[in-house]
Amino acid sequence: MSVESLPRAGLIEDGAYLYPVRVYYEDTDAGGIVYHANYLRFAERARSEMLRRLGIEQGAMRARDGVMFAVRRCTVDFLAPARLDDDLTVATRLVGVGAATMDILQDVRLGDRELVRLKLLIACVGPAGRPARIPKPLRAALEPLSATHLVTKEEHAR
Repeated sequence: MSVESLPRAGLIEDGAYLYPVRVYYEDTDAGGIVYHANYLRFAERARSEMLRRLGIEQGAMRARDGVMFAVRRCTVDFLAPARLDDDLTVATRLVGVGAATMDILQDVRLGDRELVRLKLLIACVGPAGRPARIPKPLRAALEPLSATHLVTKEEHAR
């Protein structure tokens, strides 16, 4: 699917959440290339919008269940640069769900070309910042991502 045809809120396709991002001037360095830290912003936005698309409002979850998410680990591979005005797609795939964690793969693409690859361990934490079980409603909401696409060992190892 082309980025131009993606709805602004993204969509779930083949077990991945696809989120469109346009590169603005503020995202770039003096050379017109996306500043490396902004890929983390793009990925965060995609994860937040994915949850919203699945019916999970993080503020309401924190108020109701007393839990929130924190990045526990993130590995980023920068493969090629994005530039001013590029229309990117951030694909988010759920690799696994533990009692209090989620393993997530994200990639940022320009068309079919992979630019950046992220591997994340997301922790569910309580008010004191200690691990907390992922609420059952969230587990149920994640089902479209976990049931339709099994990430292979090769994909996870990348």
